[in-house]
Amino acid sequence: MRRRIAHVLMIGLLIVGFGAAQGPNNSEASSAQTSRIPKPEVRKQARTKPYQVGTASWYGEFFDGKQTASGEDYDMYDMTAAHPTLPMGSYVRVTNLRNGRAVVVKVNDRGPIVPGRIIDLSYGAAQVLQFEKRGVQKVRLDLVKPRTNRQQVYQTVATNYPVAQLR
Repeated sequence: MRRRIAHVLMIGLLIVGFGAAQGPNNSEASSAQTSRIPKPEVRKQARTKPYQVGTASWYGEFFDGKQTASGEDYDMYDMTAAHPTLPMGSYVRVTNLRNGRAVVVKVNDRGPIVPGRIIDLSYGAAQVLQFEKRGVQKVRLDLVKPRTNRQQVYQTVATNYPVAQLR
C-alpha cells in the first residue's frame, strides 16, 4: 500500500514538474519584451557554366627542366598546365570533381597528347588536387579573369570545399 501511494505521488510530481516547464501564459506574454533576432541573409551564388568538364592527367619528372610551348622551362612543382586551345599565360581554376579540391594554374604549354583528355597538369597541381597516384581524374575547368593591375599576380590557392560552394 505504501509503495502504491509513493508511486502515485511520484507520478503526480512528474506531472506538476512538466506543467511548470510550460511557456508563459497570455498575461505574461504581453508584458514580456521580445527581441527579434534577424535572420541571416542568404545570398544565392550565381551558378556559372564551366568552361570544360572532362578528364585531366598530369606530367612530371620526364619533362622537368625542358622548354614548354610558351618558352618557359617546365617545373613539375609549379602550378602550371598544358591545354590545347587556351591562350598562353591564361589562368584556369581546376576543380577535382571527386573531392572538391581546386587549384588555379597558369597555361604555359600545349597538350594533352592523349585523346579524350582536356588538360595536362603539373605534378605539383595534381598533388594539390590529390590525384597524383590515380594518374587521371574528372575535373571542371573555369576561366579566371585576368587582373587589371599588372603587379598583382595570382597566388596559387587550393581549397577543400564542396564544388557547389566554389564560384
